[in-house]
Order: sequence, then structure tokens, then C-alpha cells
Amino acid sequence: MSSTYPKYQFIEDVENLNRYRPGGYHPIHIDDRLNERYRIVDKLGHGAYSTVWLAMDEQTTKYVAIKVGTSDADQVEFDVLSQITRSPLRGNIWKTNRMLIHPVIDHFEVSGPNGTHSCLVTPPARCNLRDVKGEGCHRILQLDAARSLTAQLAIALSLIHERGYAHGDLHLGNLLLQLPSPIDGLSLEQLHARYSELEKHPVLCINLGEPVTDPSVPSYAVPPLSFDVPKDGIARGEALLTLCDFGVAFRPKDKSRFEAYTPLELRPPEAFFEPESPLTFASDIWSLGCVAFELFANLPLFFGYISEQEHITAQQVRLLGPMPPAWWKRWEARTKWYDEEGRPLSGSSKPYTLKRRFQTCVQDPRLERGWDTFAEDELDALITLLLSMLVWSPSERLDISGVLGSDWMTRWALPAYQRCVEKQKHLKEEEGLKEEKGLEEERSLEEERSLKEERSLEEEGSLKEERSLEQAKGLKEEKGL
Repeated sequence: MSSTYPKYQFIEDVENLNRYRPGGYHPIHIDDRLNERYRIVDKLGHGAYSTVWLAMDEQTTKYVAIKVGTSDADQVEFDVLSQITRSPLRGNIWKTNRMLIHPVIDHFEVSGPNGTHSCLVTPPARCNLRDVKGEGCHRILQLDAARSLTAQLAIALSLIHERGYAHGDLHLGNLLLQLPSPIDGLSLEQLHARYSELEKHPVLCINLGEPVTDPSVPSYAVPPLSFDVPKDGIARGEALLTLCDFGVAFRPKDKSRFEAYTPLELRPPEAFFEPESPLTFASDIWSLGCVAFELFANLPLFFGYISEQEHITAQQVRLLGPMPPAWWKRWEARTKWYDEEGRPLSGSSKPYTLKRRFQTCVQDPRLERGWDTFAEDELDALITLLLSMLVWSPSERLDISGVLGSDWMTRWALPAYQRCVEKQKHLKEEEGLKEEKGLEEERSLEEERSLKEERSLEEEGSLKEERSLEQAKGLKEEKGL
């Protein structure tokens, strides 16, 4: 555990600097070369167990993202991703978006003053959906974008479950929005000019305000590069998803997992009420249901200023109805909201249907903006799906095949994803035509320059010839004199 007392002066938008210690983060500076191949050019982000950097692959001259884990982190992510993405995966679905699950380009280890750190090299992404939705999910997405993203997340989860793995940490921060167009054609100067300039903030000791001299800590911290987070909605052709962070993924068949790592508001209730029972694929289904609601709404499904388990449970009971009797007896905090017969003690504990929640958090905000809202038949189909995923008992929840085969998924979500893929294909074709047109214009300009040079040379030759004739004429006249 890191010290609760900060050792270094606070720097906004950077990792916990106290975690630069043995067992923690690896100190990295701009222009460092990792694995004798990757030159660090900027920062992309950080998590509790890793920092993520933008680097130039000097072998391919392409930009890559490098996730550098803390030395005390489990070194399982590469093995999990290798197993999940090995061929053959479900053909048609996989071919539409091979970035659905984070592809690993390279994997290596780096040693430093804080230990040995696992490094994963992947394609860079635009941003995560938590950044798109904003703090508290207050921003809303256009319906077709949210439908497409929900479908893609379900497809990605089906590919993982098909390989025998549960993800174990589904939340908006682990859902990446892909870059709408490649950045490899940009120089570093062009990249920073288009998005955001590189920032370096000196790391100073909190007491004396002096620069750090400890080699386990970087001399400066770098806030993340901002890849144009879309705050006014995601265009249809840009709603392409990558599921990342498999650091806590597990195979229920091979090893029992008892501890849940998802945020409390997304955590399945069995993790709280049956901590002695191993988690299953159904834990992902519960989290998927919560995340799906977040993608459409301006608030999470379950939330609170005080995100304590008892408050989350009270909201779950209010929305989903009575929990299993054995769990009800275990829930000691129930007397704050309910009497022994399960009757609510106040108006705030009265049942609040999922349909009503959709009206206040999904439909009304869209009406205020003049956006499209759910038609009644689609809304009923989506609510039916979510209620079959958000079942108290994990054994009674729909599995991922059932989710993908549901009425809402087949009639609305999957077609929206297909429209997104087609739009992306069209945009790429347009981009290709623009590039081709640009090359043609370049060739035309080059030809024009060549013609001008030829004319210039011809004119220069003519002038030389004229001067020679003039000189010859002058000599003749001199001789005549």
C-alpha cells in the first residue's frame, strides 16, 4: 500500500505520484526508448496499476500505445489476450471489427528502480467512454451511437465468454473509442498542433518544494494527450468500440474467483451477499446491464454521492424488487429503509420502475434537446432485456448468447452496429478518394513545376543563343571596321 501522506506536490490529471516506489509505477521520461524500439513521445493515461504512453515504433514508424504495469500487478493480461484472440474466432462478427478486443502488437518487460514491469503494446485509441460521457455520465449519446456501442460490447463479451473467460471489470473507463482516422501520417509536431501540446510539470517534494532526486520517481509528470474527446455526440461512423484491460479476467472453470473488482455501482449483488461463492460469467452480465443503461442515460443506473454498498443495495431493491430471502436476512442495513415485512419506511424507498427510470434519465433529456427518443416497442424490448440481465440470482440471469439473440438486440442494436460499420467503410472510401485526389493534385503540381522548369531552361537557352549571336555579330562588325 502507498503512504496516505503525499510526498510530492499535487499535479492535476496525473497518476498518484506516491506510487512511484518499489512495487509501483516505472519512472518514464519523454524520449526514453523501451525494448530498444519504442521511443516515448507523450502520455495517454494512467490507472491504479499502470501508466499508458504514446510511443513511436522505430521499426514500423507507426504510433503505438504502451501500457506499463506496476511491478506488483498480476502479469496475466498478455496471456489472457493471447488466448482470447487466437484463431479461429467467430468469423463474421470478428471480421467486422478486429479491434473489438484490444489487439496486442508486442509484449516485453522492463526493469527499473521499482522492479520489473510488464509492457503491452497496442494500437492507440481516441479516448474512453467515461471521458465521452463526462463525470457522472451527464452527457447523452445519440440513440444509434448508443445502440451500436451496446451491441459491440455484447459481441466482445461473447467472444471472451466463448474462450472460457470472464472479463471481471466492465465499466465505461475500460471501453475505448477507436480513432476515426489513423494518426501515423502525422509528424509529432503536427500531432501536437492538432490535438494538444506536450506538457511537463516538475515533480517537487511537498515539504521543501525542491525537485526530486530519487531515481524511482520521474523528474517531471506528464498530463495525458487529449485526442479530441467528442463532447457533442459521436458520429455514426465513429461509434467503434474496443474493450480493454483484461488484468483481472479469469476462467471460472479453471480457478475460483471470489473478489469482485468492478466499481460498487456496477458490482453484482452476489459479490456482497455470497462472498464465499465463486463468481461466474453471470457477474459480467449484471455489469453489462448496468453499463448498457449508462450508454443511453444521463446518469448511472445505480449511483450515490456516498457510494457505499448499503446505499447501492437500497437502490437495487427499489428498482428491481425483493431480493432472495436469505440475502434479505443478511442485509443488516435494511432497517434504514424497510420494516421487517419489507415495506418502505419513506417515499424515497417506494418502488421505482425501470421504465420510469428510463423516462427521467433517457427520454426526458432527449426531448429537452430535441433529439430522437425510444419508440414504445423498442423501449419495452430493451427494458425486457435489461430486467432479464439484472436478476438477483446469478443462475437465473440471461447468458451472453441470450443477450445477443434477444428481440432488442436483433431488431435494433445489431442493425445499428451494421450501419456504423457501413458508414465507417464509406468514410474510409471517401478518405481514400481524397488521398488519391491529393496525390493527383501533387502529381499535377509536380508536372506543372517540371514544365515551368523546362520552359525556363528553354528560355534560358534561347537567351544564351541570342547573346551568342549578338556577340558574334559584334565581332563581325569590329572586324569590318
